[in-house]
Amino acid sequence: MAVLSPPAQAPTITDALRARRLLADHLPPTPMWSYPALDAAAGHGTTVLVKHENTQPTGAFKVRGGLTLLAGMDAAERARGIVGYSTGNHAQSLAYAAARFGAPCVIVMPVEPNPAKARAVRALGAELIEAGADLGEAAAHAERVAAERGMRLVSAADEPDLIAGVATVYLEIFDQAPDLDALIVPVGGGSGAAAACLVAAAVAPRCRVYAVQSAAAPAAHDSWHAGRLLTRPIRTRVEGLATGAGFDLTQRIMRDHLTDFLLVDDDTIADAQWRLMRDAHTLAEGAGATALAGLLAHPTHFTARRVAIVCTGANASESELRATPWRGQGPEGTSAPTN
Repeated sequence: MAVLSPPAQAPTITDALRARRLLADHLPPTPMWSYPALDAAAGHGTTVLVKHENTQPTGAFKVRGGLTLLAGMDAAERARGIVGYSTGNHAQSLAYAAARFGAPCVIVMPVEPNPAKARAVRALGAELIEAGADLGEAAAHAERVAAERGMRLVSAADEPDLIAGVATVYLEIFDQAPDLDALIVPVGGGSGAAAACLVAAAVAPRCRVYAVQSAAAPAAHDSWHAGRLLTRPIRTRVEGLATGAGFDLTQRIMRDHLTDFLLVDDDTIADAQWRLMRDAHTLAEGAGATALAGLLAHPTHFTARRVAIVCTGANASESELRATPWRGQGPEGTSAPTN
């Protein structure tokens, strides 16, 4: 029988502060920088600050949640181990944390996953199973594995400890820039946006929080606007945003505190990846560039504001990088000379 999580209850700012104290022994704060070229691209007098979660040891922000979750488990739970399902960054977070705490870890990914993320999961000592055509089918297989092996099934988003851990990103952001007017956060399952809402409501209530998702996989966006959980087809090529359903816990938190939920197309996300590479010297996977894409696609929402965007991860596959607009372009986006 699977060892399931207790009913999900929203974490509090106290939980986020506890997580920050715990993570201080594992992760240093990540940098946040401004780049004049990004300010110019945003226009409208907007100042842009980039929070570089791409510098985490797993290359993505989710490691904060994985460490917080494993730290909160007792010895018996850790000995039984955990089962997670993910397209990549959540998987690496769980595998990294399980290795740190000596817990068995099984990760289920949809078939033919990002090779770099699959290699990273295996290198961290986790067992990797490829099953299902998408994240929903992988989740169903993960539930069966947990039931068969008596391991704890870890949701991709409906986990209070994951949200509390991720909330430490936003505690750092407001420590580094307490005068922010807005935060922009990409959404797959919604743990990052829920965490941003939790922290902003407690420590910076005048700061507006915006979520951004691909229009080619809008389940979280549509769920938030409808006020109920919905499923939607997954057509995005941005794997970190490839979720087909809203998650209860993150939707409840976002519903109370989110200012707005925006959509962008995949081509705008690819353009934002290029701009981060060129103007901020930053490698970003598609999900990691989505906050900037939201700013570029909806600039009038942020006129004359001081805005932080979160580069949530850098784990782009080789095929993703080869498909980005910077290939064959010069330094200003024009055609590069050929020899």
